[in-house]
Parts: sequence; C-alpha cells; structure tokens
Amino acid sequence: MLVKLKKGDRIDVLAPSSFIDKEDDLTKGLEILKKWGLEINQQNSLSKRFGYFAGDDQTRFEALEKAQNSKLIIFAKGGWGAARLLEKDPSWENGLMLGFSDTCSLLLSKYSQGYLGSIHGPMVTSLSKEPEWSLKRLRNLLFEGYVEEIHGIPLKEGKAQGEIIVSNLTIATFLIGTDHFPNVRGKIIIFEDINEDIYKIDRMLTYLRMTKIFSEIAGIGFGSFSADICTPEWKDLLKKLLMERLKEFNFPILFDLPIGHISGNACIPLGYDATLNGDDGILSIHIPYV
Repeated sequence: MLVKLKKGDRIDVLAPSSFIDKEDDLTKGLEILKKWGLEINQQNSLSKRFGYFAGDDQTRFEALEKAQNSKLIIFAKGGWGAARLLEKDPSWENGLMLGFSDTCSLLLSKYSQGYLGSIHGPMVTSLSKEPEWSLKRLRNLLFEGYVEEIHGIPLKEGKAQGEIIVSNLTIATFLIGTDHFPNVRGKIIIFEDINEDIYKIDRMLTYLRMTKIFSEIAGIGFGSFSADICTPEWKDLLKKLLMERLKEFNFPILFDLPIGHISGNACIPLGYDATLNGDDGILSIHIPYV
C-alpha cells in the first residue's frame, strides 16, 4: 500500500532524459502542482545541458538517487536518456514516481525490482496540455487513491484480471533480457508509442512473439500510437496488424485507450490489480491505499 499525498507535501521534479527546451511548458506544469498545494523541490539538473541530455549521466543519476525518499518524483519530460541511468542500478525505494515516454524505463525498472509507486501518466511539461478530466484523474490518484475506469475499443472478447503494467512499446522491447524488465506472467499489459512506422511496430510485435511474452500475459491493451499523419486509414492498418499478430493468443484485447502521447493521457499505476474487459471495452484498476 502507498500513502496518499496531502497539501504541503514536498515533491521532487527531475529531468532524467532530455534537457528542458520549453521553459514555458515547465512553468505552467509547476504552477498546476503548486495549485494542488504541493511544494516543489526542483533539482539542479532541470537547468543543465550536456549534449541532448539534462546534464551528464552522473548528474542525472545522483539527482534520481537523492530523491528516492520523496513522496513523489515527477519527471519533467522524456526524450532520451533515462535508460542510460539503469546501467548504474538505481537504489529504488517505495514512493510515487510519475512519467511516461522514455522514462518508462525507470518505471519498469522500479516495478521489476519489487517496489511500488510507478505511475504511467503526464509529466510536468505536458500537464498544462491535459484536459480537465485527465488532471482530475491524476489528482484523484495522488490525493484520494483511486482512478475511474477508462474505455477502449474491444478487438477480442473475454475478461482478464491481473496486475497491470503500462509502458511505451519501444522502451519495453529493448529492456527485455535485462534485470529491468518485469515478470509479465499472468499480468495485463498496456502499450503505447508515438511516430513509429507500421513496419517498426510489426518488428517489435514479432520480437515479442519470439520472446514468448504473449504466451504468458492475461490480457493486453493498446493506447495511443499517434503519428504525424494519423489518418483513419493508418489507424485501420494498425488495428489489422495488431489482430494479425495476436489472433492466436487466448486473451482479450482493447484498442485505442486514452493513454500515451496525446492530450488526455490517463494515469495508470503499475502493479495493482486490474480488470480488462474485452466484451464492453472497460479497463478498471483496484488500488488499496492508506
């Protein structure tokens, strides 16, 4: 179980990946957190730049280590770089940690090591772009300890129950075979991604088939796979690809869940019991908080 946040709690904002290139988005996101009554501890790495990273690997790793006792770590943005910190084996502790995109590498690592608190959801620079329902959902999760069900398009009937895992597809795929990829047996897994060509998604799904991961999971869902040109034809092609690659497996499938690189990125806490209903398209999560 995890302790809920309350007004006056001090939280940490970290940039474990790319440097901050849009200060206005960062400022607007911080203002939302402050309006919720949270005090912000901004690590020095937010203002640093080393190549395309927010400081060198050691600087970003030390910031992550120092924040482990924080009630909430919220990542500033994604990009690329967070996975490089896993080479140093972070000293995870139980506590809330929020992000998506490239920072999924850290979320998955923490969960795979047996620690609670990983949340796939909006980061600071994307908070101001979220619709009201998504912000309310995140605040409810952090302060009240619950999330409402979300809806997707059923692609295959059935009902699955199990712990939920959410990740960017590309990030999850390259962690397979490392100590930072979780055991997925009996779990529900949700994937999302952005600007990946259909053939690249096909390649990743084919690799997942060969690793036998699809033979172990209880159910699967897909969030946004947004692209620069996301036409109805492209979306239909993606749907057909998913069905072709997954048709032989005996689990329910949901498509087009409001999760990922979109405005309306529904936060999902990893490791809690969930129900994925392929009959009515509902994903619900059951969170025991104190």
